[in-house]
Amino acid sequence: MKPNRSIPSATVIPVLIYPDVRAAVAWLGAAFGFTERVRIGEDHRSQLAFGDGAVIIGDVRHDRRPPRPGEVTHSVTVRVEDARAHCERARAHGARILMEPTDFEYGERQYTAEDPAGHQWTFSETLADVAPEEWGGTSVS
Repeated sequence: MKPNRSIPSATVIPVLIYPDVRAAVAWLGAAFGFTERVRIGEDHRSQLAFGDGAVIIGDVRHDRRPPRPGEVTHSVTVRVEDARAHCERARAHGARILMEPTDFEYGERQYTAEDPAGHQWTFSETLADVAPEEWGGTSVS
């Protein structure tokens, strides 16, 4: 893939819609640790980075809107080093914690939070390298 400084280098880049892009960028940085890498217009779009991943924050326009209350249209999973500490940081910044940090048989400790616009985020800490077959999954590649 050719490099381009105008787009994140991640292979998959979710685009999430927020009613206030600047407020979302500030909150996602403070609560979840994202860093802004590119700003497009004052409040049209922003590209955020986290490790080698990325997300684009977009404004409301035409048919683009954040989730409605009580509606879950998607969830974004982000890998972190320490899920418990990350959860406490998010909680301190007002994230609604939907699932407290929980250890799963597939070797991950995860928690789920909802941001002020209603987007759901799952943060995952690897505890062990576990073959999918050990917990009922199937390796296909």
